[in-house]
Amino acid sequence: MTTQAPLAIEATGLEKSFGDTHAVAGVDLAVPEGAIYGVLGPNGAGKTTVIRMLATLIAPDAGSARVLGHDIRTDGDAVRSQVSLTGQLASVDEELTGRENLILLGRLLGLSRAASRTRADELLEAFGIAEASARLVKHFSGGMRRRLDIAASIVVTPRLMFLDEPTTGLDPRSRNQVWEIARALQAGGTTILLCTQYLEEADQLADGIAVIDRGRVIAEGTPGQLKASVGTGGLHVRLLESEHRPEAAEILERAVGTVVLEADPAALSVSCADPARAADGVSAVARAGLGIAEFSLGQPSLDEVFLALTGHLAEEPDPTLEEQPS
Repeated sequence: MTTQAPLAIEATGLEKSFGDTHAVAGVDLAVPEGAIYGVLGPNGAGKTTVIRMLATLIAPDAGSARVLGHDIRTDGDAVRSQVSLTGQLASVDEELTGRENLILLGRLLGLSRAASRTRADELLEAFGIAEASARLVKHFSGGMRRRLDIAASIVVTPRLMFLDEPTTGLDPRSRNQVWEIARALQAGGTTILLCTQYLEEADQLADGIAVIDRGRVIAEGTPGQLKASVGTGGLHVRLLESEHRPEAAEILERAVGTVVLEADPAALSVSCADPARAADGVSAVARAGLGIAEFSLGQPSLDEVFLALTGHLAEEPDPTLEEQPS
Protein backbone atom coordinates (compact mmCIF):
# COMPACT_ATOMS: atom_id res chain seq x y z
CA MET A 1 0.00 0.00 0.00
CA THR A 2 1.35 3.44 -0.97
CA THR A 3 1.78 5.93 1.88
CA GLN A 4 0.89 9.48 0.95
CA ALA A 5 3.37 12.21 1.84
CA PRO A 6 2.21 14.58 4.60
CA LEU A 7 0.96 17.94 3.39
CA ALA A 8 3.17 21.01 3.61
CA ILE A 9 0.21 23.23 2.65
CA GLU A 10 -3.47 22.47 3.18
CA ALA A 11 -5.77 25.36 2.23
CA THR A 12 -9.55 25.41 1.97
CA GLY A 13 -11.75 28.18 0.59
CA LEU A 14 -9.21 31.02 0.82
CA GLU A 15 -10.71 34.37 -0.16
CA LYS A 16 -9.32 37.89 -0.31
CA SER A 17 -10.78 41.11 -1.66
CA PHE A 18 -9.32 44.58 -2.08
CA GLY A 19 -12.24 46.96 -2.22
CA ASP A 20 -14.56 45.70 -4.94
CA THR A 21 -11.89 43.46 -6.47
CA HIS A 22 -12.12 39.78 -5.54
CA ALA A 23 -8.46 38.84 -5.94
CA VAL A 24 -8.93 35.32 -4.53
CA ALA A 25 -12.40 33.80 -4.66
CA GLY A 26 -12.17 30.45 -2.87
CA VAL A 27 -8.86 28.63 -3.44
CA ASP A 28 -8.19 25.08 -2.23
CA LEU A 29 -4.64 23.68 -2.26
CA ALA A 30 -3.01 20.45 -1.06
CA VAL A 31 0.77 20.49 -1.46
CA PRO A 32 2.76 17.39 -0.37
CA GLU A 33 6.00 17.86 1.54
CA GLY A 34 9.08 17.66 -0.67
CA ALA A 35 7.26 18.61 -3.87
CA ILE A 36 7.65 21.47 -6.29
CA TYR A 37 4.04 22.53 -6.74
CA GLY A 38 3.09 25.05 -9.39
CA VAL A 39 0.36 27.67 -9.19
CA LEU A 40 -0.09 28.65 -12.80
CA GLY A 41 -1.99 31.60 -14.20
CA PRO A 42 -1.74 34.99 -15.89
CA ASN A 43 -0.95 38.30 -14.22
CA GLY A 44 -3.88 39.33 -12.06
CA ALA A 45 -5.13 35.76 -11.54
CA GLY A 46 -4.59 35.92 -7.76
CA LYS A 47 -1.34 33.95 -7.44
CA THR A 48 0.64 36.50 -5.45
CA THR A 49 -2.28 37.14 -3.11
CA VAL A 50 -2.48 33.39 -2.37
CA ILE A 51 1.24 33.31 -1.52
CA ARG A 52 0.99 36.38 0.73
CA MET A 53 -1.86 34.79 2.68
CA LEU A 54 -0.03 31.48 3.09
CA ALA A 55 3.14 33.32 4.17
CA THR A 56 1.04 35.22 6.78
CA LEU A 57 1.81 38.61 5.23
CA ILE A 58 -1.91 39.35 4.83
CA ALA A 59 -4.91 37.75 6.49
CA PRO A 60 -7.56 35.96 4.44
CA ASP A 61 -11.11 37.31 4.47
CA ALA A 62 -12.46 33.75 4.55
CA GLY A 63 -11.24 30.17 4.49
CA SER A 64 -8.49 28.41 6.38
CA ALA A 65 -4.98 27.07 5.78
CA ARG A 66 -2.31 25.11 7.60
CA VAL A 67 1.32 25.50 6.58
CA LEU A 68 3.69 22.80 7.88
CA GLY A 69 1.00 21.90 10.38
CA HIS A 70 0.48 25.43 11.70
CA ASP A 71 -2.66 27.54 11.30
CA ILE A 72 -1.89 30.72 9.34
CA ARG A 73 -4.39 32.73 11.40
CA THR A 74 -3.40 31.68 14.93
CA ASP A 75 0.18 30.46 14.63
CA GLY A 76 1.83 32.91 12.25
CA ASP A 77 5.14 33.03 14.13
CA ALA A 78 5.60 29.26 13.74
CA VAL A 79 4.82 29.51 10.02
CA ARG A 80 7.25 32.38 9.44
CA SER A 81 10.04 30.58 11.30
CA GLN A 82 10.00 27.71 8.78
CA VAL A 83 9.30 29.38 5.43
CA SER A 84 10.97 31.84 3.09
CA LEU A 85 9.58 34.02 0.34
CA THR A 86 11.29 35.17 -2.83
CA GLY A 87 8.98 37.70 -4.42
CA GLN A 88 8.79 39.19 -7.88
CA LEU A 89 11.21 42.00 -6.99
CA ALA A 90 14.66 41.60 -5.46
CA SER A 91 14.66 42.21 -1.71
CA VAL A 92 18.40 42.61 -1.19
CA ASP A 93 20.07 45.95 -0.39
CA GLU A 94 21.54 47.49 -3.55
CA GLU A 95 23.98 49.64 -1.57
CA LEU A 96 25.69 46.60 -0.02
CA THR A 97 27.86 43.99 -1.70
CA GLY A 98 26.51 40.51 -2.34
CA ARG A 99 28.57 39.10 0.53
CA GLU A 100 27.54 41.88 2.92
CA ASN A 101 23.88 41.17 2.17
CA LEU A 102 24.20 37.50 3.05
CA ILE A 103 26.28 38.14 6.18
CA LEU A 104 23.76 40.72 7.40
CA LEU A 105 20.87 38.31 6.92
CA GLY A 106 22.78 35.55 8.69
CA ARG A 107 23.33 37.80 11.71
CA LEU A 108 19.66 38.86 11.72
CA LEU A 109 18.66 35.19 11.67
CA GLY A 110 20.79 34.42 14.71
CA LEU A 111 24.01 33.06 13.22
CA SER A 112 27.32 34.00 14.83
CA ARG A 113 29.74 36.28 12.99
CA ALA A 114 31.89 33.35 11.93
CA ALA A 115 28.90 31.18 10.94
CA SER A 116 27.27 33.97 8.93
CA ARG A 117 30.50 34.58 6.98
CA THR A 118 30.96 30.88 6.31
CA ARG A 119 27.36 30.50 5.18
CA ALA A 120 27.63 33.57 2.92
CA ASP A 121 30.74 32.17 1.24
CA GLU A 122 29.07 28.76 0.78
CA LEU A 123 26.05 30.31 -0.91
CA LEU A 124 28.04 32.68 -3.10
CA GLU A 125 30.08 29.74 -4.38
CA ALA A 126 27.07 27.45 -4.83
CA PHE A 127 25.12 30.10 -6.76
CA GLY A 128 28.03 31.02 -9.04
CA ILE A 129 28.41 34.61 -7.87
CA ALA A 130 31.53 34.33 -5.69
CA GLU A 131 33.66 36.34 -8.13
CA ALA A 132 31.21 39.25 -7.89
CA SER A 133 30.75 39.01 -4.12
CA ALA A 134 32.63 42.27 -3.44
CA ARG A 135 30.61 44.22 -6.01
CA LEU A 136 27.69 46.43 -4.98
CA VAL A 137 24.40 44.70 -5.79
CA LYS A 138 23.25 47.71 -7.83
CA HIS A 139 25.88 46.72 -10.38
CA PHE A 140 24.68 43.08 -10.63
CA SER A 141 22.96 41.78 -13.76
CA GLY A 142 19.34 40.71 -13.49
CA GLY A 143 20.27 37.04 -13.35
CA MET A 144 22.92 37.57 -10.68
CA ARG A 145 20.53 39.64 -8.60
CA ARG A 146 17.86 36.95 -8.80
CA ARG A 147 20.35 34.25 -7.75
CA LEU A 148 21.47 36.41 -4.83
CA ASP A 149 17.85 36.98 -3.87
CA ILE A 150 17.20 33.23 -3.73
CA ALA A 151 20.46 32.70 -1.82
CA ALA A 152 19.27 35.28 0.71
CA SER A 153 16.09 33.25 1.17
CA ILE A 154 18.01 30.14 2.22
CA VAL A 155 20.70 31.56 4.52
CA VAL A 156 18.86 29.37 7.00
CA THR A 157 17.45 26.53 4.88
CA PRO A 158 13.64 26.70 4.98
CA ARG A 159 11.33 23.70 5.07
CA LEU A 160 9.04 25.52 2.62
CA MET A 161 9.96 28.14 0.03
CA PHE A 162 7.55 30.40 -1.82
CA LEU A 163 8.91 31.34 -5.26
CA ASP A 164 6.79 34.07 -6.81
CA GLU A 165 7.55 34.61 -10.52
CA PRO A 166 11.24 33.78 -9.96
CA THR A 167 12.33 34.13 -13.61
CA THR A 168 10.37 37.19 -14.72
CA GLY A 169 12.56 39.34 -16.94
CA LEU A 170 15.50 36.92 -17.02
CA ASP A 171 17.35 35.79 -20.14
CA PRO A 172 17.18 32.05 -21.03
CA ARG A 173 20.57 31.23 -19.44
CA SER A 174 19.68 32.89 -16.13
CA ARG A 175 16.24 31.28 -16.19
CA ASN A 176 17.81 27.82 -16.56
CA GLN A 177 20.14 28.57 -13.65
CA VAL A 178 17.18 29.45 -11.43
CA TRP A 179 15.49 26.20 -12.48
CA GLU A 180 18.62 24.26 -11.46
CA ILE A 181 18.61 26.00 -8.08
CA ALA A 182 14.97 25.07 -7.52
CA ARG A 183 15.66 21.42 -8.33
CA ALA A 184 18.67 21.39 -5.98
CA LEU A 185 16.57 22.85 -3.15
CA GLN A 186 13.94 20.17 -3.68
CA ALA A 187 16.63 17.47 -3.69
CA GLY A 188 17.72 18.81 -0.30
CA GLY A 189 14.23 18.33 1.13
CA THR A 190 12.71 21.80 0.71
CA THR A 191 9.11 22.02 -0.47
CA ILE A 192 8.58 24.74 -3.09
CA LEU A 193 5.37 26.52 -4.01
CA LEU A 194 6.10 28.04 -7.41
CA CYS A 195 3.83 30.77 -8.75
CA THR A 196 4.39 31.44 -12.42
CA GLN A 197 2.72 32.71 -15.57
CA TYR A 198 5.16 30.73 -17.71
CA LEU A 199 3.71 27.43 -18.81
CA GLU A 200 7.09 26.05 -19.81
CA GLU A 201 8.40 26.76 -16.31
CA ALA A 202 5.57 24.83 -14.66
CA ASP A 203 6.05 21.98 -17.13
CA GLN A 204 9.81 21.84 -16.42
CA LEU A 205 9.70 22.00 -12.62
CA ALA A 206 6.36 21.12 -11.09
CA ASP A 207 5.31 17.71 -9.76
CA GLY A 208 1.75 19.00 -9.58
CA ILE A 209 -0.01 22.12 -10.88
CA ALA A 210 -3.05 24.13 -9.88
CA VAL A 211 -4.28 26.34 -12.72
CA ILE A 212 -5.75 29.54 -11.31
CA ASP A 213 -7.81 32.05 -13.24
CA ARG A 214 -9.75 35.04 -11.92
CA GLY A 215 -9.10 34.07 -8.32
CA ARG A 216 -10.23 30.42 -8.57
CA VAL A 217 -8.53 27.07 -9.12
CA ILE A 218 -10.02 25.79 -12.37
CA ALA A 219 -7.94 22.62 -12.80
CA GLU A 220 -5.40 20.58 -10.88
CA GLY A 221 -3.09 17.66 -11.65
CA THR A 222 0.34 16.71 -12.94
CA PRO A 223 1.50 18.34 -16.19
CA GLY A 224 0.78 15.08 -17.99
CA GLN A 225 -2.72 14.81 -16.52
CA LEU A 226 -3.58 18.37 -17.49
CA LYS A 227 -2.37 17.80 -21.03
CA ALA A 228 -4.33 14.56 -21.26
CA SER A 229 -7.47 16.32 -20.00
CA VAL A 230 -7.65 18.26 -23.27
CA GLY A 231 -8.23 14.90 -24.93
CA THR A 232 -6.30 15.50 -28.12
CA GLY A 233 -2.83 15.84 -29.51
CA GLY A 234 -1.24 18.95 -30.88
CA LEU A 235 0.44 19.72 -34.20
CA HIS A 236 3.26 22.22 -33.75
CA VAL A 237 4.79 23.93 -36.77
CA ARG A 238 7.70 26.36 -36.87
CA LEU A 239 8.31 28.26 -40.09
CA LEU A 240 11.58 29.43 -41.60
CA GLU A 241 10.17 32.95 -42.03
CA SER A 242 7.90 34.53 -39.42
CA GLU A 243 6.21 36.78 -42.01
CA HIS A 244 4.64 33.68 -43.55
CA ARG A 245 2.77 32.79 -40.37
CA PRO A 246 -0.58 34.46 -41.25
CA GLU A 247 -0.75 32.53 -44.55
CA ALA A 248 0.28 29.28 -42.87
CA ALA A 249 -2.38 29.83 -40.18
CA GLU A 250 -5.09 30.17 -42.86
CA ILE A 251 -3.95 26.96 -44.56
CA LEU A 252 -3.84 24.96 -41.31
CA GLU A 253 -7.20 26.40 -40.25
CA ARG A 254 -8.78 25.00 -43.43
CA ALA A 255 -6.96 21.67 -43.33
CA VAL A 256 -6.94 20.85 -39.62
CA GLY A 257 -8.77 23.23 -37.28
CA THR A 258 -8.46 26.26 -34.99
CA VAL A 259 -4.90 27.57 -34.89
CA VAL A 260 -3.09 29.01 -31.86
CA LEU A 261 -0.34 31.54 -32.56
CA GLU A 262 2.51 30.80 -30.16
CA ALA A 263 4.85 33.29 -28.45
CA ASP A 264 7.55 32.46 -31.00
CA PRO A 265 6.55 34.67 -34.00
CA ALA A 266 7.41 31.86 -36.43
CA ALA A 267 5.47 29.14 -34.58
CA LEU A 268 1.85 28.04 -34.52
CA SER A 269 -0.06 25.01 -33.31
CA VAL A 270 -3.41 23.34 -33.75
CA SER A 271 -5.25 20.62 -31.81
CA CYS A 272 -5.31 17.40 -33.79
CA ALA A 273 -5.85 13.78 -32.72
CA ASP A 274 -5.55 12.31 -36.24
CA PRO A 275 -1.94 11.93 -37.51
CA ALA A 276 -3.15 11.63 -41.14
CA ARG A 277 -5.00 14.93 -40.89
CA ALA A 278 -1.94 16.56 -39.32
CA ALA A 279 0.20 15.27 -42.19
CA ASP A 280 -2.26 16.73 -44.69
CA GLY A 281 -1.97 20.11 -42.98
CA VAL A 282 1.83 20.10 -43.05
CA SER A 283 1.80 19.03 -46.71
CA ALA A 284 -0.58 21.85 -47.58
CA VAL A 285 1.74 24.41 -45.96
CA ALA A 286 4.72 22.97 -47.84
CA ARG A 287 2.86 22.95 -51.18
CA ALA A 288 2.12 26.64 -50.71
CA GLY A 289 5.86 27.27 -50.74
CA LEU A 290 6.06 28.26 -47.07
CA GLY A 291 9.33 26.98 -45.65
CA ILE A 292 8.96 24.75 -42.58
CA ALA A 293 11.85 24.66 -40.12
CA GLU A 294 10.35 21.88 -38.01
CA PHE A 295 7.08 20.26 -37.02
CA SER A 296 5.93 17.73 -34.44
CA LEU A 297 2.78 15.93 -33.35
CA GLY A 298 2.35 15.08 -29.68
CA GLN A 299 0.59 15.91 -26.46
CA PRO A 300 -0.84 19.44 -26.30
CA SER A 301 1.32 22.09 -24.71
CA LEU A 302 0.32 23.69 -21.44
CA ASP A 303 -0.47 26.83 -23.46
CA GLU A 304 -3.13 24.85 -25.30
CA VAL A 305 -4.37 23.37 -22.02
CA PHE A 306 -4.80 26.84 -20.57
CA LEU A 307 -6.63 28.01 -23.66
CA ALA A 308 -8.94 24.97 -23.51
CA LEU A 309 -9.67 25.51 -19.81
CA THR A 310 -10.15 29.28 -19.81
CA GLY A 311 -10.93 30.35 -23.35
CA HIS A 312 -7.97 32.74 -23.38
CA LEU A 313 -4.19 32.50 -23.45
CA ALA A 314 -2.13 32.59 -20.25
CA GLU A 315 -0.38 35.76 -21.41
CA GLU A 316 -3.64 37.70 -21.41
CA PRO A 317 -4.27 39.23 -17.97
CA ASP A 318 -7.74 40.08 -16.81
CA PRO A 319 -7.58 43.89 -16.45
CA THR A 320 -10.28 43.84 -13.76
CA LEU A 321 -8.17 41.64 -11.48
CA GLU A 322 -4.77 43.21 -11.16
CA GLU A 323 -3.52 42.30 -7.71
CA GLN A 324 -3.59 45.09 -5.19
CA PRO A 325 -1.21 45.90 -2.35
CA SER A 326 -2.39 45.34 1.15
